[in-house]
Amino acid sequence: MQITENDVAGLADIWDKEAAGVAPVAEKAESENAVATRLVLSAALMLFVELALIRWLGSNVVHLSYFSNFVLLGSFLGIGAGFLISRKSWSIWPWSLPLLTLLTIGVIRYPMSIQREGGDIIYFTALELGGPPAWLALPLIFCLVAVILAGPAELVGRCFAKLPALKAYRWDLVGSLAGIVAFSALSFLHAPSIIWGMLAGVLYVGLSDKARRMAMIAWTLPLLVILFNESVDEDISWSPYYKIQTLESDPPIDGVLKIRANGVPHQVMAPNSLRRDMGYSIYFTPYERRAAPELGDVLIIGAGSGSDVAVALQNGARSVDAVDIDPRIMEIGVEHNIDRPYQDPRVTRHINDGRAFLEGTDKTYDFILFALPDSLTLVNGASQIRLESFLFTEEALASVRSRLNEGGNFAMYNYYREDWLIDRLANTAATAFGHTPCVDTFDGAQAVITVGLTPADQACNGTWQPVSSEADMAPANDNSPFIYFKGDNFPPLYIVTLGLILAASLLTVRTLGGPLREMRPYADLFFMGAAFMLLETKNIATFALLFGTTWFVNALVFGGVLIVVLCAVEYTRKFKTPPIGWCYAAMLASLLGAFFIPEEWLLAMSFGPRLVAATLLAFVPIFIANVAFAKRFRESGDTRSAFAVNLLGTILGGCLEYAALFTGYNNLLIVVGALYLLAFVLIPKVRPQVAGAG
Repeated sequence: MQITENDVAGLADIWDKEAAGVAPVAEKAESENAVATRLVLSAALMLFVELALIRWLGSNVVHLSYFSNFVLLGSFLGIGAGFLISRKSWSIWPWSLPLLTLLTIGVIRYPMSIQREGGDIIYFTALELGGPPAWLALPLIFCLVAVILAGPAELVGRCFAKLPALKAYRWDLVGSLAGIVAFSALSFLHAPSIIWGMLAGVLYVGLSDKARRMAMIAWTLPLLVILFNESVDEDISWSPYYKIQTLESDPPIDGVLKIRANGVPHQVMAPNSLRRDMGYSIYFTPYERRAAPELGDVLIIGAGSGSDVAVALQNGARSVDAVDIDPRIMEIGVEHNIDRPYQDPRVTRHINDGRAFLEGTDKTYDFILFALPDSLTLVNGASQIRLESFLFTEEALASVRSRLNEGGNFAMYNYYREDWLIDRLANTAATAFGHTPCVDTFDGAQAVITVGLTPADQACNGTWQPVSSEADMAPANDNSPFIYFKGDNFPPLYIVTLGLILAASLLTVRTLGGPLREMRPYADLFFMGAAFMLLETKNIATFALLFGTTWFVNALVFGGVLIVVLCAVEYTRKFKTPPIGWCYAAMLASLLGAFFIPEEWLLAMSFGPRLVAATLLAFVPIFIANVAFAKRFRESGDTRSAFAVNLLGTILGGCLEYAALFTGYNNLLIVVGALYLLAFVLIPKVRPQVAGAG
């Protein structure tokens, strides 16, 4: 598509007509390019703001990073609402940027924390902060995010009405992909939030009509001031996962530096001598539980700012492979750790997911250590997968065992918060290694778990005596990697919050879409949206297991999904497709293949074949599903209503994802299959009149 200066100049005039509720007259041939340009830019803004809000709110609202999926669900509601609003004569677009600015100011001016109550799910933090309860704070943030995202979505919806259905869908996907690529590039560059705000501000102003541009500029300036103040703070930096803040101790102690991630105390760099003097026994106990006299080759996962590496070097390590998922935290260790562990020639740094490193290396070690790998955020698009979730499963510890030399040892330590978690991890080690590990506890729920390759390779100070029931300490596995979920009941926090979200979604549809019976012709698209959301979530979990929970893998999955959907749309536009019943049959067959092929088979493959197999299993169902969707979407009488209903279905899918806490991720494919079957049954027997097809 060639975009000319005339196309860009014509965008404001088109918007003037739309905002006034005036139907546009017949446009010149090149006007379709102008509409397509506006659609691409609006969709790019929509996805960029969605990703930026997930990252920025999670970084500035303490503990929200543990609930980032609720921000994602709010985005889906807002996008669906925006499409419904695009059918109206009034507009929500002028309110989007002002609300974004006010939300940003409010978060900085009035700090809020999402409280965590109960011991059903463990959240790692040393903070005890006030603030509204989660059942109130989460819906509030959810609603604000929804209204903000409704603005760009409205622009996309208005463009949909002016283009043939599949052309509009194609340019929406192109713009969405551009938004994801832009944000991923900024993540790669560790760009501060001011850059995010500048890019969003330019798009907001550029997409506004001439009469409103000065007002949009006026609202952009305070947004940029807030983000500028945050970005120029020399103690604040950004990694692809966290807003990182470094602080001196109070009172200042030479060599001590505190690291906060997303507002939560995360790590403390301190000289080894000070750690020993202050009695931080967990750092030194693993070496006392080894029977071998020499340390040899060491692997440390969760190396962070280097304190654990310094201890290993002090204990005579011959070599150390230091692995951490966050590049910025490791850089801080290089720059400021007073023991200078990363400058030691025996140390090799690796920026990678710990499980992915274990599966990808052929090297074996005399000692493997999981050094406080407790992330403070979720994998984007998954409600319960944290960055380290796949590191503590039974299969992961079996992989650790296979990487140990004769006489080798494995250890992990942390402040685990609950006795049942200590027992679960100790039981997981016992299951993977075939014998009871050493368990040392300090100050309540601080613990060190050490196990030798054989019982003779460990020197325990007493016998582990579990205090938890068998059910509470059952090992997590790769299908259900919920190590921090006790598992005896569904967390009440989720029940209340998800109920409020579903109620808000139903109210929005009823208010903006009219009586629900008027949406009946698109009921199949609603359930297709729910199924697609669950399928995407399952694929995120699969790729996180097979290739790591890094931001890069996550970005590739999201980008890959959009590319596959775009290919399905182009295929439907250019080629004759089979009847929709055959599409559903092929889709269900591909889901059966994904269900019955064990992921451990894929893990056993080398990287290349594993990537090919994983891509086919993940994306073939998505391609077929979107051929079916494109066929139905092309036949819809009202593309905006159809697309809105489909997007609102993703909210149901996002809520159903929490069932994985009990079913595991593989069984979500059964739910996906059931939802697609329901969608097939609900396909209207009499199709609506095609609108805008050409």
